[in-house]
Amino acid sequence: MKTKILAFIAIITLSFATNAQIDRSTMPTPGPDPVVKLGMAEKFSLENGLNVIMVENHKLPKVAATLRIDNQPYFEGGIAGVSGMMGNLLGRGTSNITKDEFNETVDFLGASVGFFSSGASARSLEKYFPKVLGLMADGVKNSEFTQEEFDKEKEVTLEGLKADEKNIPAIANRVERVLVYGKKHPNGEFTSKASVNNITLEAVKSNFNTYYKPNNAYLIIVGDIDTKETKKLVKSLFADWKKGEIPVSSFPKPENVTTAEINFVNMSNANQSEISIVNTIDLTLGDADYYAALLANKILGGGGSARLFANLREDKAYTYGAYSRVSQSRQTGVFKATAGVRNMVTDSAIVEMQKEINTIRYQKVSAKELQDAKEEYIGGFVMDVQEPATAANYALNIALYNLPEDFYANYIKNINSVTVVDVQNAAIKYFRGDKARIMVTGKGIDVLKNLEKTDYVINYFDVEGNPTEKPAMTLPIPEGMTAETVINKYISCNWR
Repeated sequence: MKTKILAFIAIITLSFATNAQIDRSTMPTPGPDPVVKLGMAEKFSLENGLNVIMVENHKLPKVAATLRIDNQPYFEGGIAGVSGMMGNLLGRGTSNITKDEFNETVDFLGASVGFFSSGASARSLEKYFPKVLGLMADGVKNSEFTQEEFDKEKEVTLEGLKADEKNIPAIANRVERVLVYGKKHPNGEFTSKASVNNITLEAVKSNFNTYYKPNNAYLIIVGDIDTKETKKLVKSLFADWKKGEIPVSSFPKPENVTTAEINFVNMSNANQSEISIVNTIDLTLGDADYYAALLANKILGGGGSARLFANLREDKAYTYGAYSRVSQSRQTGVFKATAGVRNMVTDSAIVEMQKEINTIRYQKVSAKELQDAKEEYIGGFVMDVQEPATAANYALNIALYNLPEDFYANYIKNINSVTVVDVQNAAIKYFRGDKARIMVTGKGIDVLKNLEKTDYVINYFDVEGNPTEKPAMTLPIPEGMTAETVINKYISCNWR
């Protein structure tokens, strides 16, 4: 017994001695950056131009396929929405199988097959993948667009538009795109009742025959596959997909306003104001300051620990959340800061958002903020590369953006190389609060009085982005109410 007690005392003493050697007042020294090993992607092309990317991953007996048609944006004009309708009609029966047989087969195999205007997708267990990929290929090549299905889809589309008539965020997003890009730009046009009613079945078929082609497409296959066998399978299913000449559109380049202004959309049913401060940018994946722009945005509004969130939610309690993002693009990207705020603080929220944008532009961020942002990005990157699809998606990005083959292998190194000066330069270049459209969609009678006290010019627009007059600043008189009815009601209430 005495021996056991002495041993116990010795263990406790050793524990205290060990703890005494730890200085908890200093941060632990960070370990080395993780070594990222991406899965190897195997690539080949068919004679019709279809580019195929395959990645083997045998952790689970599953396979996923994604078709990406990489067309440039194009303007649909008076039949805006035709490409979306075409995508929704794909796979609803082909020349080889009816719609019901197609759906029953997919369900029986426990798989999923989907189609959209710029591609398709398929998921299944490995043993069913040849069959499921065959169904996807059949829908891609041989879809039949029937009048019956077209009429159904048109009705559904119109019902969806009707449901959005009072949807404040949807309207705010629509008008924002119209004003930022312009109505003659593919990103600025929108589907309306008028454009849907202009769409015919022939227009849907023409869109499919013109733009749904293999010579500008990528097929990505990831999972429990044998690449040699899968290559044979792909050739047998897609080699006869006919290529074609795809039109290339030109459209005006969006320009920012010369001085920040408020663009206001009046919605009488708005319980809060939807605010976005937005300007266009020229930022593409792989640009020299790409990483600095990502980190600058992470610090400004990239999450719950960012400055916008801390200011507008944690400090001021104006909103449930305030965020920002930078959207890179091969055409035109955007910087955008957003918040949905209480009506009475709409003007104050704009002031605080602009203050945070200006602060990150004109004052360097702290070393700790930058280091925290780097660690968050690197942590997310390391988590992402654990997913089997990541290697294929990275291989696709390298092809789409003409990046060096070691772009992602050097990702962590490039993130870590960003300095506080780089962050400030990126913020100055991309966060143009001084040349931004300050979009406000809200209830005019509640918010305009205070907005007019700001230094910004206010322009007014309707729900389709057309210029309009300032909304009335008085509530309409309820139907049937007159001076006499008001007096009579007052007398009646007081006599009681």
